[in-house]
Amino acid sequence: MGAMLPAAGSYPSKRPSQADRKFSSPAVEAFLDRVSARIPDPELAWIFRNCYPNTLDTTVQPGTFEGKPDTAVLTGDIAAMWLRDSSAQVWPYLPLLKEDTRLRALIEGVIRRQARCLLIDTYANAFMADLNAPPLEWSVKDRTEMKQGVGERKYELDSLCYPIRLAHGYWRATGDTSPFDTRWKKAMLAVLNTMRVQQRKHGDGPYRFQRNAENPTDTLINGIGSPGNPVGLIASCFRPSDDACLLPFLVPSNLFAVTSLQQLAKMANDILFDAAMANQATALANEVSAALKEHAIVDTPQGTVWAYEVDGFGGQVLMDDANVPSLLGLPYIESSPDVSLYLRTRSMLWSERNPWFFRGSAGEGIGGPHVGRDSVWPMSQIIYALTSNSDDEIRQAVQRLKASTAGTGFMHESYNKDDVTRFTRSWFAWANTLFGELVAKVAMSKPELLQR
Repeated sequence: MGAMLPAAGSYPSKRPSQADRKFSSPAVEAFLDRVSARIPDPELAWIFRNCYPNTLDTTVQPGTFEGKPDTAVLTGDIAAMWLRDSSAQVWPYLPLLKEDTRLRALIEGVIRRQARCLLIDTYANAFMADLNAPPLEWSVKDRTEMKQGVGERKYELDSLCYPIRLAHGYWRATGDTSPFDTRWKKAMLAVLNTMRVQQRKHGDGPYRFQRNAENPTDTLINGIGSPGNPVGLIASCFRPSDDACLLPFLVPSNLFAVTSLQQLAKMANDILFDAAMANQATALANEVSAALKEHAIVDTPQGTVWAYEVDGFGGQVLMDDANVPSLLGLPYIESSPDVSLYLRTRSMLWSERNPWFFRGSAGEGIGGPHVGRDSVWPMSQIIYALTSNSDDEIRQAVQRLKASTAGTGFMHESYNKDDVTRFTRSWFAWANTLFGELVAKVAMSKPELLQR
């Protein structure tokens, strides 16, 4: 198919000028041209070209520490680095690392920075780009053990998993083992220890958090959250949305933890040559997997499905949240061990059976308490398409996503189900880069689905 790039007059680029970009990669620029040439819709090609490089254009802060690459990655309009977001934001660039040594060094720097952050505090979700800076303004008065460099201290299990996913993906893509040094190993051992402590077999553990906030999802009951029965699952006090969990065992994050622990075991064996560490990771993965099968699967009139949260006492929450790890996104993060169970769960999630699913005149998708009712998150629509085997679902999702930009050329955090112009966060790099990953995948496999 010949090149069909958007005419400059019709769709002027929304990217920063070359001089103002935080990082430029020849491999990324060449990839933009290759993919855009396979997108029949000029407007969609324009949005793709704005979104895919957005993390590199606007959020990365490359540098060095102790003579090695060191990269902070901001989430966009919030000047801090989330362990989750930073991992997800650079993930779509992994296939290009063999083509660009500077890009490879940039992502090596993310892995190294994440190890430093984990060694500051495994219970923190976000860190300052300048580790000597004060925390985020809304965290200053939080009642928790704040440490220097922490931006926010909401303990989220997925924040321990994402750095493993990125490290494993980087290793798989490049074969390079240089980031996996003594500091990284120490960070991974701290992750393992925190996961075991948060199984809460010997008490609630050391973590406490409370915040004076109008929204109850910003704080924890009694500083620790709802009780959980220590059945082998790993507690998470907050969801990937940074909202407090209703029940302590967040199922998609535990499924993600199983995958991450298996990946860590592989790296411990093949890179670190530490069989004891690998055995620890494998044993914990097996224990969590068994507990999920026993406690996280729920009977419904339509068949068994994954619960979103459970407490080990029989309590369960049936819903999904837009942020990943989500139940909808399990195949995307390679954490869906039962295809039939996932498909039944997926059917429930993308319907009014999920209390945080919204359908309106402007679009349909999953939201969450973080923004509130009637707000569809484009991230959920992107994940819906990335995990779909239906051409019609993918085509419709892409068209809804195109419309959701409201002419801005970028993805947003959320938009009102009846009015795309009522959106939150005009600069949300994770959603932008994730959209780029989706469009690239479809353009290279089934470009006909990207027609107007």
